[in-house]
Amino acid sequence: MRFVKQFILLWLLLVLPSCAQREKIAPRDILFDESSPGVIKVMTFNIRYDTGGDDPNRWDQRREMVFDIMVDHAADVMGLQEVLDGQLEDLKQALPQYKVVAVGRDDGKHLGEACAILYRHDRCTLADSGTFWFSNTPWQPGSKHWGNDITRICTWVRLTEIGSGRSFYVYNLHLDHISQNSRLYSIKLLAKQIAKQKHKDPVIVMGDFNIEINNPAFAAILKSTDKPGLIDVWSHLHPDQPSITTFQGFGTQSHGPCIDHILIQESTEIVEVKIDAYHLDRRYPSDHFPVTALLKLKLSD
Repeated sequence: MRFVKQFILLWLLLVLPSCAQREKIAPRDILFDESSPGVIKVMTFNIRYDTGGDDPNRWDQRREMVFDIMVDHAADVMGLQEVLDGQLEDLKQALPQYKVVAVGRDDGKHLGEACAILYRHDRCTLADSGTFWFSNTPWQPGSKHWGNDITRICTWVRLTEIGSGRSFYVYNLHLDHISQNSRLYSIKLLAKQIAKQKHKDPVIVMGDFNIEINNPAFAAILKSTDKPGLIDVWSHLHPDQPSITTFQGFGTQSHGPCIDHILIQESTEIVEVKIDAYHLDRRYPSDHFPVTALLKLKLSD
């Protein structure tokens, strides 16, 4: 009998907090700009995973600020990192204007952090999608081989504009925060996967790279004199202006490199790039700042 009581108590301790976190969230209204064919607004944002160790910056205490940022920017496509399954459910409730492509990195389903891609379902349809793991076995969920203790992934989509019928690719990733070897091989794998695309559509790569743009690991994918490659939107649009640090540790770090990037092909026109340093009374929506870009893609027929 005592065992049964202990079991019930343990069950209540485990289940009730998660039920409280899954409270109903009211959907937000978003005022989107009038869309022009091929003009796409994107956002990359590491929203920081849901952990009680972040108190007083737990997810349930800052998620409304995260929703506010997303509503204010009204992006067509968002690439989010460090998204746990419960956070994903909150986002779906708050932002019904978006459909979601996401898998947990630990099992390829719901377990572990996801690199989620959210896209406006009134603007685009999903033509194709997938996820690969940064490892020697990129199709094996949970795999890692290059010195990273944490599993790292990239989720991608091919989206088709409803109005024009033309498509583009979006890759969303989170590279390792410690192992330079892992970052080097991860970017090489990313470059290979982009080169294997079935369609020659425009490419947008975004995510938390955990390195600044001049890190040697970027050489495998950035434009150079001997290969076409991709360009970084911030440094290309503002070549003489240093970027704002994107990791601020909930306000504990005021200086540092930009480690969250958006990469595009040179044929894509960069209309605008912003790093949103929003905070309120020393409270931050995440330990990263989001980066947004307004892009004009050269869409293929």
